[in-house]
Amino acid sequence: MEGRQRLTERSSVSAGNREAGPRPLYGAETWAEVGHLLLSFPMGLVGFVYTVVLLSLGVGLAVTVVGLPLLALGLLGCRGLAAVERLRVERLLGEHIPAPSPLAPRRPGVAGRLAAMLADGLSWRAALYFVVLLPWGVFTFAIALTVLIVGWPVLPWVVRSLAAVDRMLAVSLLSPSELSERVRELEDDRGTVVDTAAADLRRIERDLHDGAQARLVALAMDLGLAKEKLDHDPQAAARMVDAAHGEVKLALQELRDLARGIHPAILTDRGLDAALSSVATRCTVPGGVRVTVDLDTRPASAIEGIAYFTVSELLTNISKHTTARTATVDVWRSDNRLMIQVHDDGQGGATTNTPGTGLTGLTERIHAVDGVFMIDSPHGGPTTITAELPWHTRSGNPAPQAEGRTS
Repeated sequence: MEGRQRLTERSSVSAGNREAGPRPLYGAETWAEVGHLLLSFPMGLVGFVYTVVLLSLGVGLAVTVVGLPLLALGLLGCRGLAAVERLRVERLLGEHIPAPSPLAPRRPGVAGRLAAMLADGLSWRAALYFVVLLPWGVFTFAIALTVLIVGWPVLPWVVRSLAAVDRMLAVSLLSPSELSERVRELEDDRGTVVDTAAADLRRIERDLHDGAQARLVALAMDLGLAKEKLDHDPQAAARMVDAAHGEVKLALQELRDLARGIHPAILTDRGLDAALSSVATRCTVPGGVRVTVDLDTRPASAIEGIAYFTVSELLTNISKHTTARTATVDVWRSDNRLMIQVHDDGQGGATTNTPGTGLTGLTERIHAVDGVFMIDSPHGGPTTITAELPWHTRSGNPAPQAEGRTS
């Protein structure tokens, strides 16, 4: 869909970040590069001394109690110096290097934090950067100073060449690893999935306890009383049995509603078109809900379930919290993504900024499968919510084929 943004934005660290085209030979950009080259020597000296002294002490004392903590703190300091260096490169060379995610220990406690520091690849690459930066900084300092004094005519070309090497060095060693960032994203997603599943189980348990279970307990008591009255007051017993019959119907309806909220049979048997049309009939907007599903095949079962839950939750919100008179649901496939768009003409103002709301839960659920959730809901309306889901799950299992288009 044109104009949509991916949830997980990965910033480019290539030279394409900078504006292309000719630039003044002795303009501000050239002088910024000169400043960077002159500063590389003192920055490299500070980083080299810090890195060599602390890491050497940490490695040398690794067999003692203080060795590994000292090494970990040294690496953490290298990570901090790398942040300063990324800022210097961005301000003076115009090269944006994305900041890494914060360290996230896999195990709780001091041992977990220590292990995370020692295993952080960016910290080790930052240490290597400062070891390399000192000799390179001495060289660039000498060359830049020389051309400033005696090589004025060739200054722009020399400075530009040296700055290009600086950019390459910083980008290669100070950028977060794509693999490590992806692993961190997957770990965050796994936590979201676990939390969502736990919340769903609590909701099901609460609904069973407060709804069908309580009704069935009352039903058993009523039938017990009816049994006692059967001999001496059959008419009263018949009335109680008739009331119990009504309670059974209500209990069955509650169980059906609960099952529909988990994974309705109509979704399994007939797909999204029929399932979403059924959900739309329960939406209370006066003008009704128009559902359009344009899918030749069916996505993965898990993705179908998330799509159904998303539309069901959004239509419920429209019924409860908006003054909408009409609503539409559109579902289609775009390349290898399942697209969902729900629109209503209500008063708007929908947001995910409030923790614990239904929209926040939907955002977390969709993000957990590498999906995108976007809200366009200005105050005064209308509201358009777009969800983008992968066609397959991460395991790559093929989606079941639809036997025919459901109308």
